[in-house]
Amino acid sequence: MNETVILRLSLRDFRNFDTVDFYPSQDGLTVIQGENGAGKSSLLEAVVYVSTLQSFRGAPREAIVRQGAIEANVRCDVLAGKRKVETEISILLGRRDRAWHNGQRVPGVRGLLEVLRTTLFTPDDLVLVKGAPSGRRDFVDDVLTRSHPRLGADRSALDRVLRHRNALLRQLGGRLDSEAATTLDIWDDRLAQIGERLARSRSELVEALSPYAAEAFSILASQAGSFKMRYVSSWEGALSDALAVARHEDLRRATTTVGPQRDDVEIEAGGLDARTRLSQGRQRCVALSLRLSSHRLMTNVTGAAPVLLLDDAFSELDEATARALVGELPDGQAFLTTAGELPPGASPKLVVRLVDGKLKQ
Repeated sequence: MNETVILRLSLRDFRNFDTVDFYPSQDGLTVIQGENGAGKSSLLEAVVYVSTLQSFRGAPREAIVRQGAIEANVRCDVLAGKRKVETEISILLGRRDRAWHNGQRVPGVRGLLEVLRTTLFTPDDLVLVKGAPSGRRDFVDDVLTRSHPRLGADRSALDRVLRHRNALLRQLGGRLDSEAATTLDIWDDRLAQIGERLARSRSELVEALSPYAAEAFSILASQAGSFKMRYVSSWEGALSDALAVARHEDLRRATTTVGPQRDDVEIEAGGLDARTRLSQGRQRCVALSLRLSSHRLMTNVTGAAPVLLLDDAFSELDEATARALVGELPDGQAFLTTAGELPPGASPKLVVRLVDGKLKQ
């Protein structure tokens, strides 16, 4: 199997950093310790940004560029198999991000993902289990994009179609003439084509993730019982037929009421609905299992293990679950941030401290 390894991460005017150079261990676990607010999560945020051009914290670009600066730069030297790739990202206020591989422009995220993929664990992952369906859809779409970039493009296409269709519905104000009906038919055809393809891709991905997640859950949770995942569509039959049936309601509500943007992923653990019937401790085990399953799936599909990022991921775990998670961490390069002690059983290859924007070994 080819390995993906970060050799160096260099930041300039990124978040609270003036300049910083980070040389992690090339294998095993690198631990980044520091007080809350020191910028530990920002280092991991930069790694994710290199592969997705997005902040995993949902931050706007204005928050990423250091206050007083107009541009942030991230450089990440990656060993992708036997090839060394120097990735540079320029985040300039008021302009689109620019990315380069070895000095050559990279046109989009798909090109970045060909070099670097990541798997991220955070305490906020609990929302994957107990939160709204949108969080579970986003999780599935994120795994799709990282493991099958071409399939992931359907999510962007769906968003575009929905923006146009919903704008038309709002403009119509509940009244539909023949000209508007023809335009709506066009958007319905596009939505049906893209929507069915995306839903099918999601369903197949959930089916592929399920055995990996079940295995992880059986290890993380004592007396775990069964574990099942199921993709639940918001319509039956052909999406084109469902849109036709829902047209009157869509006009009345001025929004699209059926389609993959309304779908969900149902998770059952120990025979109980994971969203409403499990304790919070068990829900955390489910969330961890989802992340582990996505990591293993991406490793098998792409032939290279993603870089594992654990952002304060052990802070809310009991000791038994923490030990189990340490034992389940896959091989390959991993980063862990913590404001406290190391999790029980952890054996890092490198420990650094982040103080006043500087890394100290």
